[in-house]
Formats: sequence, structure tokens, C-alpha cells
Amino acid sequence: MTTSNTVLITGAARRLGKAIALGVARRGWDVVLHYGAAEADARATAAEIRQLGRRCEVVRADLGDAAEVRELIGRAREAMGPLSLLVNNAAIFERGEFLQTEEDFFDRHFDVNFRAPFLLSRDFARQCDGPGHIINLVDAAHTHTGGAYFAYTLTKKLLAEFTQMAARSLGPRIRVNGICPGPVLPPPGGTDAGLQHVADKTPLRRTGDVADIAAAAEFLLDNTYVTGLLLYVDGGQHIA
Repeated sequence: MTTSNTVLITGAARRLGKAIALGVARRGWDVVLHYGAAEADARATAAEIRQLGRRCEVVRADLGDAAEVRELIGRAREAMGPLSLLVNNAAIFERGEFLQTEEDFFDRHFDVNFRAPFLLSRDFARQCDGPGHIINLVDAAHTHTGGAYFAYTLTKKLLAEFTQMAARSLGPRIRVNGICPGPVLPPPGGTDAGLQHVADKTPLRRTGDVADIAAAAEFLLDNTYVTGLLLYVDGGQHIA
């Protein structure tokens, strides 16, 4: 049986992925840190993890390239041994309403935001004797039907459904859960004021912090009787 405390986290060089990587490292996990383009940030985060006394290897892959995605679990195992946790964090987030969504825009979002987590979860499960755990970073906005980020939102709706379907398919050997962040960080190119504008529409009327997302991941790790859960860490955005 797989008994390692080794995790692969996609998009872990910065932002939420980095917070989760540091959080699990503090709890005794060794980390395979995936990045797409932010090599300097990835290596800096890896150095922080090693300072915590944990092993960390850095791997690059283009999650929009199915061939590279299919190799990623094997590369992670080669670098660090068997994996017992997969965190599908990486995503792209680009504005585009339905009538603005051309095929390349659609494909780019679906390849990174849904196909990659699907394939990685499949390949992770094939190599994991158990017990294992998959955590998908979804989005509280998947409950909404607003159209400003049409393709992105659709991928997150799919990822939410996939999380629960996979939990049923992979139990009892592997648990599968999702974290649905709300207004925690502004998107690339966004502003704190814009983030606060979103937060003002939630019941708590304040922004969250990356530490809230890391704490959610740690809760899911600790409570081994939880699977198929979509954990909203969003100030109530999903009910607003």
C-alpha cells in the first residue's frame, strides 16, 4: 500500500498553490511542485519548503498539452516516489462572454482547467495503492450563471461535478474533495478594490486570505471520513 506523505500540487509556484504547498509542508508532507511558466517563483517556493525540513522537487509541464499531462504523474513519481495526495490547483482565468468565446479560447480553458485535472486524477489513482486523496480547487462562482467568464465558469462547473463523481468511483481507496474559494486574491491584473467590490456582495462583506484556503486543505487532510465534499471558503459568495 502507498504510505508516502508525498503530494503533487499543480500551479504551486505562487498564490493559492504556494499557500497550500507551504501549509502541507509544515504538516510533514514532501512536495512535488509543478509550474507552467513561473520558474523563478517555483524555485523560490521550493527553497521555502526545504527550509521547513521537507523534500521538494520542481517539475515543469504545459497543462494545455495532453502529452505533457500524461507524463506528469510518472515524472513526479520518478522524482519523489509514490504519491498519496494530488492537488489540482492550476487554472487559467480569462474574461470572455458566451458570444466572445472562440474555439481556441474555449479549448485553452477546457484543456487546463478540466482535462488536465481529469487526466492527472486518473493517472494518480492508477499509481496509488491507497489510502490516497485528491483535492480539486474549484471556485465558489461555479454556482452562478453569470456570463463575464463563461468558459472559465463552465470548466469549474464540470470540475465540481467531476469531484463528486470521482469520489464515488474511487472510494473507499481514494477520497476526492473540492475547495471552492471566493474573493481571496484579485485575478492577475486585477486590483484589491475590484476584489473588495466582489466581497461586498457576500454575506460576510470582506475578503478572505490565502491562509483560509490552506486551512481548508488541512481540514480535508485531517478528516478522513470526508469525501465528495465541496468546501466553500468564500464568505458566503455561493449563496449571495
